[in-house]
Amino acid sequence: MLDTLLIRLLLQPYWRLTRGQTLGVQGIVVDDAGRVLLVRHGYVRGWHLPGGGVEHNECLESALIRELGEESGIILDGKPALLGVFSNFERSRGDHIAVYVVRRWHRFQEPRRNLEIVERRFFKLDSLPAEIIDGARRRLEEALQEKPVGNEW
Repeated sequence: MLDTLLIRLLLQPYWRLTRGQTLGVQGIVVDDAGRVLLVRHGYVRGWHLPGGGVEHNECLESALIRELGEESGIILDGKPALLGVFSNFERSRGDHIAVYVVRRWHRFQEPRRNLEIVERRFFKLDSLPAEIIDGARRRLEEALQEKPVGNEW
């Protein structure tokens, strides 16, 4: 796990420079109490939706399933709903993020603390952490408060 994280951190700048497009996937995971799952990474500030990069020869839903398993120890019990695909040109000129809403899931294991995800927690919408990144806050408002869905992260 540590080797994979180090390789990913070292290669991300190279990938952004050499690839015309990058694609990520994130999930809005909602529990039975209506709370949403957020994660805090060890290498970037703020609270984020769980997710990550889509690998070569991997479809979006497979990437979502893999990332949710790795970052939060959960598995989907039903098909996720695509909220949208958002451009994240502030991060990289060709970066896009597909965001899904996940309501049917269960935890198959308690994930171990690691260097990539240092904290994961469920929050009520009316008590989100102040450090939540703007893109994640907008996606939560669009998905769960029925605000118009934008195009940019």
